[in-house]
Amino acid sequence: MAVAYVNHQGGPRSSLAEVSKILLWAVATVPKTLASRPQVKTFPQGVAHAVPSYRAPVDSWDLILLNKLDLVRAVGIYLDRTSTFQETDSLLVIPDGPRRGQPASKATIARWIRTAIPEAYRVKYRVPPPGIKAHSTRAVGVSWAVHHRASALQLCKAATWSSIHTFAKFDKVHTYASADASLGRRILQVAVGDSKKLYDAKMYLSLPATKAEEEEVRSPKGHAPNLTPTKDSFQISTLICSTKLTQNVDLLGLLNWRSNPRPIYQALRNLMEVDGSEIMKFLQDTLDALFNIMMEAQDKESCDVLVFDALVFIISLIADIKFQHFNPVLETYITKHFSTTLAYEKLIKVLTWYVSSADDSGHREMLFSSLKAIKYLFRFIVQSRVLYLRFYGQDEGNDQFNDSIRQLFLAFNELMDRPLQEAVKIKAAALKYLPGIINNLKNVFDPVELSDLFAKFMQSVPPDQLVHQTLTCMCKVVESDLFLQPECRDALLPLFIDQLSGQLDDNYTKPDYDASGQLLSNILEALQNKEASYSTQHIQLIMERLLRRVNRTVIGMSRQAPHVGRFVACMTAILRQMEDYHYDHYIGTFKTRQDIIDFLMETFILFKDLIGKRVFPRDWMLMTMTQNKVFLRAMNRFFLDQTNFELQLWNNFFHLAVSLLTHESLQLHKFSQEKRHKILCKYGDMRKEIGLKIRDMWYNLGPHKIKFIPSMVGPVLEVTLTPEPDLRKATIPIFFDMMQHEHNFSGSGHFHMFENELITRLDQEVEGGRGDQQYKELLEKLLLEHCRKHKYLSSSGEVFTVLVSSLLENLLDYRTIANDESEENRMSCTVNLLNFYKEKKREDIYIRYVYKLRDLHLSKENYTEAAYTLLLHAELLQWSDKPCAPHLLQRDSYTVYTQQELKERLYLEIISFFDKGKMWEQAIIRSKELIEMYENQIFHYEPLSVLLNKQAGFYQNIMRSLRLQPEYFAVGYYGQGFPSFLRNKVFVYRGREYERLEDFNLWLLTQFPNAEKLSSSSPPGDDIRSSPKQYVQCFSVKPLMNLPPRYKDKLVPDQILSYYRFNEVHSFSYSRPFRKGEKDPDNEFATMWIERTTFTTAYKLPGMLKWFEVKHLHTEEISPLQNAIETMELTNEKISHQVQQHRADPSLPLHPLSMLLNGIVDPAVMGGFSNYEKAFFTERYVQEHPGDQDKIELLKQLIALQMPLLAQGIRIHGEKLTENLRPLHDRLVSCFQDLREKGGKAPSSLTDRKLSRAGSVVVPYITSATLRRLSTVSSSSSSGSGSSRPGSEGSLPEPVPPRRGSLISRNEDHNDRDDGDIKPMKLKRNVSQSQTITERRGERESLSAKTRPKSLQLSDNRLTLHTSSTNPGITPLIPTPITPQTPRTHSFPSLSTHGDAALQMMESPPPPPPKSRSNEGSQRLSTEIPPLLPKRQEAKPPTPPPKARQSSVIPEPGL
Repeated sequence: MAVAYVNHQGGPRSSLAEVSKILLWAVATVPKTLASRPQVKTFPQGVAHAVPSYRAPVDSWDLILLNKLDLVRAVGIYLDRTSTFQETDSLLVIPDGPRRGQPASKATIARWIRTAIPEAYRVKYRVPPPGIKAHSTRAVGVSWAVHHRASALQLCKAATWSSIHTFAKFDKVHTYASADASLGRRILQVAVGDSKKLYDAKMYLSLPATKAEEEEVRSPKGHAPNLTPTKDSFQISTLICSTKLTQNVDLLGLLNWRSNPRPIYQALRNLMEVDGSEIMKFLQDTLDALFNIMMEAQDKESCDVLVFDALVFIISLIADIKFQHFNPVLETYITKHFSTTLAYEKLIKVLTWYVSSADDSGHREMLFSSLKAIKYLFRFIVQSRVLYLRFYGQDEGNDQFNDSIRQLFLAFNELMDRPLQEAVKIKAAALKYLPGIINNLKNVFDPVELSDLFAKFMQSVPPDQLVHQTLTCMCKVVESDLFLQPECRDALLPLFIDQLSGQLDDNYTKPDYDASGQLLSNILEALQNKEASYSTQHIQLIMERLLRRVNRTVIGMSRQAPHVGRFVACMTAILRQMEDYHYDHYIGTFKTRQDIIDFLMETFILFKDLIGKRVFPRDWMLMTMTQNKVFLRAMNRFFLDQTNFELQLWNNFFHLAVSLLTHESLQLHKFSQEKRHKILCKYGDMRKEIGLKIRDMWYNLGPHKIKFIPSMVGPVLEVTLTPEPDLRKATIPIFFDMMQHEHNFSGSGHFHMFENELITRLDQEVEGGRGDQQYKELLEKLLLEHCRKHKYLSSSGEVFTVLVSSLLENLLDYRTIANDESEENRMSCTVNLLNFYKEKKREDIYIRYVYKLRDLHLSKENYTEAAYTLLLHAELLQWSDKPCAPHLLQRDSYTVYTQQELKERLYLEIISFFDKGKMWEQAIIRSKELIEMYENQIFHYEPLSVLLNKQAGFYQNIMRSLRLQPEYFAVGYYGQGFPSFLRNKVFVYRGREYERLEDFNLWLLTQFPNAEKLSSSSPPGDDIRSSPKQYVQCFSVKPLMNLPPRYKDKLVPDQILSYYRFNEVHSFSYSRPFRKGEKDPDNEFATMWIERTTFTTAYKLPGMLKWFEVKHLHTEEISPLQNAIETMELTNEKISHQVQQHRADPSLPLHPLSMLLNGIVDPAVMGGFSNYEKAFFTERYVQEHPGDQDKIELLKQLIALQMPLLAQGIRIHGEKLTENLRPLHDRLVSCFQDLREKGGKAPSSLTDRKLSRAGSVVVPYITSATLRRLSTVSSSSSSGSGSSRPGSEGSLPEPVPPRRGSLISRNEDHNDRDDGDIKPMKLKRNVSQSQTITERRGERESLSAKTRPKSLQLSDNRLTLHTSSTNPGITPLIPTPITPQTPRTHSFPSLSTHGDAALQMMESPPPPPPKSRSNEGSQRLSTEIPPLLPKRQEAKPPTPPPKARQSSVIPEPGL
């Protein structure tokens, strides 16, 4: 092996290989011509030549190899090459270096050997054995001898060695066992002998081992001495588990075919019966035997076919999944061990014969197997041809080989051209497997001619037959290396394009999208390969023939189709590989301008559709960005000519550009920093390029701009909302250009179309998450700059800009809290937007937010507020048969046709919500309106009857059902840390049932954990308002009743009045005590003043929100005398309330009445009204305050009026007392007698008895200011000690009665005293009470001419309970029993002073605190109903007082 390598390399410097050559040659003899030389005189002489010298020309590869291994020739060449520098008689000399020509030492020769042996292995592509030494030549020689099936004896003979022991330890086990040396179970004979004499193996090894051998071979010697046979036996089984040993007779017959006496054809046929695993063991040996038989057998004609069949059989075995792991073994054999140079001729000849014999059914199965194995068959063919050319030159036998290949393809063409019914399986197999030979065959055959052969082969398939197989065959041809060469593509590509064009034709009925898409993608991928040079013309051919067909194919496919992604990728690849001149050339291929427009329309629509409907997975970022880049380039190259304007084409272009710019894959601000950096480095920010293109195209429109207004407002808005500063600056001026253009072309100088569309789209886009504060500021800045420079738009444009800026602020606030947990915040922002759209008369957007607000209320179970909200929608409708506009329907998909039908449905839902919220009064109002329609307009009596029954239930609920009235809380948000809609504003909140101030404070602070609660109720200073922190101020306020005019001057049950005390109110009061002047240690009431603040909200409560912003504040100071009057009024009211409750329900507990009476008649701590006498009834006080004479008289009247009330209370106490309360009652009677003597009696005009129509006892008396009595007196804010007024709020018990009657009457005549004496006093109170910020001076002056007494009203700072008892009557205060009736009271205009006063309300309702309350129920309703904006209250003067009316009074009862 080393010698062959050296001879092949040649040259004087190949000393290492020469050394190896000579060392291997040492086993041979030396001719006499060389023996005479001194360098070889030590070599053995006189031995017969074992290896002949091959000097004659050879004609086979085997002889060539033997010639190269001619040791005699090799030694002669070595001596000739070293003769020029030989300096010694040594055979081995150093070939170069400073010691050149000197003899080589043993160490040097050993090093040469260790280097030469691995090099020889590497030349043969083999792995050198480990541990090579200088003496490894023997082992190496044996290894190669065994490889060529030479025995140790043959090796010794060739090397003239007398003994095999030298090589025996290196020799392998014999490769092939004899066929008759069968293995299996054996029974060994057992003999007994003397163990001391059995050390000599010769004594027993020659004896029979088994019983059978003993019988067959009777040894004449008998048994060995001292060995006695026994009847015992020993069984042993043997099994071969080896990769190099076989006992298969058929395989052995093939491997030893030269010595096998049986015919060769029999061995070849038997081979195909051998188990595959046996063949795989000896794959290389079997293949060597087959090719040796092919080249050496005498009967070559018959053997060639059999060898071919055997070869196909072996290749088919390896193709089986069971033996697939032997593929590398076969590959290695072909590339490194196969050496038959003329095998290609025979293999091609047999294959051609089989293809030509396809008509013979007996050969079809073998032909099918041959086609499956054709790849490896041609591997053998090509390798054989390569070996042949290597040894005989590149031009040797080319014509014969090429003709054989042509004949083979001609046979294939004839096969494919036959009718489909014949050998369809063979045709399909040929199309499937034949392309597998291309990459190998092109190495020994002209690639261009091979391309032509394959083109003709594929063209020979009849049309519409085996379409899928043909396309698949084309795919494999494209995947081969053949398609990378331009000349080959010239022959193949037109055929492929023709096939694809027919498949993608619109008229083709059954296109194979799978195979077509694969073929086209393979073609484009090959053209994009760097090795595929000169592809420009081929891209142009594809563009001209296939681009539009691919586009139409994608247009016709569903975006969920399995093949749409591949065709979109193909379209993208075509556009990507097109050069700039390709675009121009393609446009020039269209014959008419209409064809160009049609193509551009198709393209733009397709691009926009692909951008909007994703066909690739979302995480395919590289593919998406490539598509975007290609689309953008195509848009720039497919230019538009504005000279021949086409509206729809330009419109499609703009919408495509906007869709691409706003695509999610280009929104870099949403990506991580690393991802954004990579995209910018590779693709850049395409948004800027697209935006600038849109801007340029817009300005190029010229006079056609008006045709795109308002349709382009929304798309341009989407562009400007992109969070890229440079892009915004470049595109926002388009808005001004639109305003200006519409202003110039409208005729009336307006831009309403632009304005309306911008407002609509702004709402949609900002709610969708786009836009920010920076955009708002930049939009306002740029529009103002442009408008102020314009001659005609400076005014209207500036107004519009401010309007849009305000809308943006509200929308951004709404979006900020849209996902917040606080429904209250969302409600507030929604109301702000409602007001804006109502003012702009945008009913479509307005109704949409109405339903959003309604849904928020329903989620919080705010049924009352939901009903008020739904009224907003109903107010937009009329009771008419007009068709209902689509935008009026909006949310709930009502299937109605007229406004009347829709309004009827809305009213029914509103009534239902009012019922759930226990607002039966409002439900009655709406039901009356419906009843009027049912009864007098549409005559629907059946629903009328149902509604009347509901209405009756509402009335009954008012009188019988329990309604817990809410408290009201004033909340101030101070500091810059709050959102703009809360910052430094005050709101009045309507609490929930059972919600107290403590609960509300807790909820409030949980919403703002960083806020600090202000302990004082005084308005904070500027330092707190401007602080960056958050401060919250919260305190209870009292609602000021606004009684409707129809209840005035009439006896009204308390159940009715209690509703108006806490509902339909917008004025609230808060009182804070303080001292003025020095404190009187004997009587602190003389210096105790009250600061009373009245809050007026923007809208009445309840309304569409549970809170409203305070729009007006009015503060007044209440003197100690006025405070005493109000305190006495409150005390008298409580006494009257307790008396009527006990008369109405004798089962009530007596304890509250006992505590109330005891605190008044026996004020052990507070001192009672004697303190008032000391403070105000003195001559000194009258002299110092001469103007308070009327008030002093009024206070006396109230003290006197308290006497009959106390008398009635004590009498009831006496009737119901128990023995345990007897001492207390006696004490109350005693104290009352003392008190009556001091206080005197009430005037007779105030103590006459009068019975109401309902049987209620009415005890009228003069009051001061009813609404003032309902205010809260804050004890926590007073600087001094606790209040000591008799009956003050701090000392009164909490009445929580289940039933309540109300005494509301008026003062009459006051002992026939002229009203003018009291008017000045009352004027002062009434004016201060009703005065608000919005009143005009004339209105205040008109109020000064009207004075009204206040009626006694029932009020407390807790919930009001209404009973549903079946015995609601009240027994009169006289002993005679009267049938129980509903209590009635008088009501007067003075009760509605605040309600009738004109207040010009502010426009926008208020925001709330964020986040939901912790104590709210979790139940939510899914029903949706519409809402309603509160109307502004019209200014009108207060109702004048009614005429005085006589009233009966109750005489003081005896005790």
